[in-house]
Amino acid sequence: MRFILTAGQKGDAPQAGSLIEGLPAGVVMADTAYDADHFRQAIADKGALAVIPNNPSRSRKHPLDKHLYAQRHLVECCFGKLKQFRRVATRYEKTARNYLAIITIAAIALWIR
Repeated sequence: MRFILTAGQKGDAPQAGSLIEGLPAGVVMADTAYDADHFRQAIADKGALAVIPNNPSRSRKHPLDKHLYAQRHLVECCFGKLKQFRRVATRYEKTARNYLAIITIAAIALWIR
């Protein structure tokens, strides 16, 4: 797993490329917020399949494998489990470094289970 902590006003898609950089993948699943041409190109450069729903404002529509996209609920479940850790959900940590450390510890705890 990789985490990138950004400012609240930053968009999702600009950080997506660095999250998948150097990781092997056959399929990359994401939600509509990640529907950007540069991200789709980065996925294609890896030789992976992009399973991302089209942004409604997109003029050129890309095909979507709905059966694969249905498996994305596992990612949402992971976020739900991370938010069960009180320090993650409430952001008690005041610095970005400490908050990222708490998220990492919570992810390790989930992985060990």
